[in-house]
Formats: sequence, structure tokens, C-alpha cells
Amino acid sequence: MKNYYIITNNAKDPEQKVTRQIVEYLERYGASCMVQLAERNQEGPYHYTNPSLIPANTECILVLGGDGTLLQAARDVVHREIPLLGINMGTLGFLAEVDMQTLFTALDKLLNDDYELEERMMLYGTVYRGEQKLGEDIALNDIVITRDGHLRVVKFNNFVNDEYLNSYNADGIIISTPTGSTGYSLSVGGPVVSPAASMILMTPIAPHTLNARSIILPENDVVMLELGEGRHNDQEHGLASFDGDTEIAMLTGDRIVIHKAKVKTKIVKLNHLSFVELLRQKMRDS
Repeated sequence: MKNYYIITNNAKDPEQKVTRQIVEYLERYGASCMVQLAERNQEGPYHYTNPSLIPANTECILVLGGDGTLLQAARDVVHREIPLLGINMGTLGFLAEVDMQTLFTALDKLLNDDYELEERMMLYGTVYRGEQKLGEDIALNDIVITRDGHLRVVKFNNFVNDEYLNSYNADGIIISTPTGSTGYSLSVGGPVVSPAASMILMTPIAPHTLNARSIILPENDVVMLELGEGRHNDQEHGLASFDGDTEIAMLTGDRIVIHKAKVKTKIVKLNHLSFVELLRQKMRDS
């Protein structure tokens, strides 16, 4: 690889010291490299990274920050179909493979084409109020539907492929990809799934019932969640959150339809470790 693009989280590299070191190193060995700061965009159509600024010949996008920055970048640039490599400057992460100790070794591998590519499934969610579309977005990790406002449980009516599944009261529901199985879903007791798999995980958050468990569904199933009425038949307020970032407000009767996205995120893999070995290392270090 000779043509790179860096997306930098300015909060993690405020003076762009590491960013400059990467650019200088790559250019020293004959590669080209451009930089864009990941900054919140209020106007749309992108969230943090303007994909139209990325040159057409870019072979790899280096995402400098952590798992959160990589998630943001993936959602913005997925349609460009350019592989991403996360450089972790934050806390423990599963997505950002490279840290500051392995940075230049990783760059050498990229320059020498010593890498593999993984494709990661993504989710697409659309929120409806009756026939009106309230909003839609994409997620690499998960789409989370929770209450908004007072600390009380919310009733969820759950359907798969237009067939009623169940209803229960809970703090929320996480619909995640295999990549997202090691994120929020894991923290509430969801299963850990290899990111190479393609399936949909449905995990309740603090359910007020003894028979609510995580459910694993085939990749082509369509999940629909409806926000139920409040405890006293009053109107509930909820939020649909995409990768912990974009939020769409919901009211009682609103529904979100979630299915596998048509696009996939491409992740650069350098360490050639199996998922089992990587999981063992991460669990040991956490």
C-alpha cells in the first residue's frame, strides 16, 4: 500500500503530534498521506468525516483515536469501500488493533503489503411513526433502543420477519452485529460472537422478567421493535441510538425496523491472530 488517508480524533491527539509522525514516516518511504480531523458535522450528510474529501486512489484509511473513532469513521466512509486500520490511543478496544507500541511495526507491514482484510457486517435501522419515516442510519456495532427521560422500564413488543416474538419490560434492547457482541451487548450479558460471522444478536437490557434471554438470528432476518405504552397507559419516550452516536427520538407506538445493511466495513488485520487468541488477550488485559 502506498496511498493513505488519516482520520484523526483531535481529542486524542490534540496537537497532532502522532499524526505528523505517521505522515512523516510514510512519506519517508515513498507513500502519500493526507489528513482529516474527525469533527462533529451538524448539517449532514456525514457525521464526522467527509468522505468526498478522500482521494480516489486511497488504499487504506488510518483511524487515529480508538474504537469510538473507528466506529464513527466506518459509518461515514463505508460506501467508499476503503479498508480501515484503527490506531488505539484510548482504553481497551477490540476494533483498533494497533497501539503506540506497535505503530511503526504496523506501518512497515502496510508498506510491505503484509496484511489481511476482514469484512464486517453492518446493520441498517429505520424509525417509523405510522407510515412516516422519522429517520434512518447505519451501525457497525449496534443499534440500541432505550427509554428517554424518567428512570423506569419500558415495554417492548418484538417481531421477527413480521411475526410476533415476545413482549417484555426492560431498560432497553440491543440489536448488535458480531462485531458489536464485544461492546455494549457483552456488558449486559450477551454472547461473544466471532466478527467473521454474519448474524443478528438481540439482547435485552435489565429485563424485568426471568425468561428474557439473548436471541441469535440469521443474518437475513428483519427485526421490528415497537415502543409500548407506559405503566399507566401513558405515552412513553424512547431513543434509538446508532453506534452510541446518532439518536432518533421515539414515542409510544413508534417502531424501528432493523436488517443487515447492504454494505460492509473492511478492516485491515495485521497480527494474524485468531479470534480466540485475540479474545483471550483482551479478556486477560481487561
